[in-house]
Amino acid sequence: MPKGIMEIKQQKISLPEYTNVDRQTFLQDIYPLRKPVVLKGLHLGDCSTKWTVDYMSKTGGSKEVKIHVSEVPQMDFIRKNFLYRTLPFDTFVKRAAKEKHTEFFISENEKYYLRSLGEDPRKDIADISKQFPQLATDIHVPEFFEKDQFFSSVFRISSPGLQLWTHYDVMDNLLIQVTGKKRVVLYSPRDAPYLYLSGDKSEVLDVDNPDLVKYPLFSHARRYECYLEAGDVLFIPALWFHNTVADGFGVGVNVFWKDLPSECYDKTDTYGNKDPCAASRAMQILDRALKTLEELPEEYKDFYARRMVLRIQAKAYSANYE
Repeated sequence: MPKGIMEIKQQKISLPEYTNVDRQTFLQDIYPLRKPVVLKGLHLGDCSTKWTVDYMSKTGGSKEVKIHVSEVPQMDFIRKNFLYRTLPFDTFVKRAAKEKHTEFFISENEKYYLRSLGEDPRKDIADISKQFPQLATDIHVPEFFEKDQFFSSVFRISSPGLQLWTHYDVMDNLLIQVTGKKRVVLYSPRDAPYLYLSGDKSEVLDVDNPDLVKYPLFSHARRYECYLEAGDVLFIPALWFHNTVADGFGVGVNVFWKDLPSECYDKTDTYGNKDPCAASRAMQILDRALKTLEELPEEYKDFYARRMVLRIQAKAYSANYE
């Protein structure tokens, strides 16, 4: 075992599975619980059988896409251990499906990841029906939300073995696993204190073999886990942390929608990863309060910081969520 790495025996909590769920059942029995579940047997259209490498290459065409390229399977968005490159979509799909490459940017073993973007990412959201209209006709998105709640539909394609960093999103979403298999590890929003956050991302890159000398509290985080087969759909409520590993070449679509009223979200947010406006303002106020505490000697600063924590716990913590 590498120096500094301590063995971790986290309990793995399996996610509940539901089969052939309709809209009413989802909205009445599943959605209000605000916990992730795996949905099986949903009608997703022809994508599950049609979306082969050859079909996607031909149907998706040669429009250029911006992709992540990494020399290692574990992509790290905090330390940016990847490059951004551009390829024609058809070329990208063929490359991403292979384990080794005769043409490459870094090495023959490099990994690829596509997270589709709007035409102008600064202004436009990702919407598969606009960026890939021919492929979009093959997929039927479960209508578990109102049309005016829709935020984005993100096309995701991963190389075999690719692992994405642990992060949370501020909107609810359905992860539709169209082809391939995917392992998803999730952590409750209540376990945020154990995840060593940098913004919306966890600094703990390797959730299977974490460095518990560097991240000792991580062992307290409850690990929820599921394996998605082709055709499965994972409901991920807003604020739930998730980490994914592609078991083979994988194609999926994430559909995000607004659980809160539209005015609660940042209007300049095209990725869906900016905190709600009220949360952002509260964090700014907290930063100013902490800066004000710097005017006090250490003994006083420590005392009043603890009082602030107690007040936040008393006023804002909820006992209604596990």
